[in-house]
Amino acid sequence: MPEVPLDFPRAYVEFTDPADPDQVFRCDLTWLTSSWTCIFGSGCAGIYKHSPDVGCCTLGAHFADKDDESRVKANVEQLTPELWQFHPGRDVKTKDWVEKDEDGERKTKAHVVDGQSACVFSNRPGFAGGAGCALHNLAVAQDRSYIETKPDVCWQLPIRRTYREVERMDGSTYTEVGILEYDRRGWGAGGHDLDWYCSGNTEAHVAVEPVYVTNAPELTELMGAAGYAALVEHAEAHVRSRSALALHPADPH
Repeated sequence: MPEVPLDFPRAYVEFTDPADPDQVFRCDLTWLTSSWTCIFGSGCAGIYKHSPDVGCCTLGAHFADKDDESRVKANVEQLTPELWQFHPGRDVKTKDWVEKDEDGERKTKAHVVDGQSACVFSNRPGFAGGAGCALHNLAVAQDRSYIETKPDVCWQLPIRRTYREVERMDGSTYTEVGILEYDRRGWGAGGHDLDWYCSGNTEAHVAVEPVYVTNAPELTELMGAAGYAALVEHAEAHVRSRSALALHPADPH
């Protein structure tokens, strides 16, 4: 079955953040209880057909903020040529791995090898230190979570966290925090031009456990421990009672 259409019925749950009464989580249960999993190196075709080996790392990663870049910088300084294929072979300078896009936003540098453009930290197949993200390899080598070493967008994708200010009928307000599927539209208008994308593709919906279980570390980081615990309760109840309409259409049926 090919990639499913972007619009289909979804089930959501809203609940107050146990750690912040002024925040309400709005979670896409259809996505979070789906069988999606990352298949990088196991069937991922890459978002562009001319760079099939680098997954969604083709463009480099935009930093969420200065703290995000600073955290990554501290980890870049720990990379060695054994872990990072494109290590400059000397003390690493910011210009070796950071660049600005056309809008002046800071991001990891793109690096072209044999006509394939990808993030400068994307080791290519055949590299002795392991293909894939050098910062991910660093986390594995140091027995740490890759959440600590990679840019925010890299470990979050394809989970999407959004913020929206909502005014109730009585004039009171709260912050809605969306925990959603980062589908093609999350990439902006250019997302519709991607040659392949995983979140709605049946080839990537092959996990034994649902997203809310397999991505527990990411969701805990995004929601806090109490928020994630509440999500698990709602997700488990949803799995017990969900109808066919609430299933992600990319899941096996």
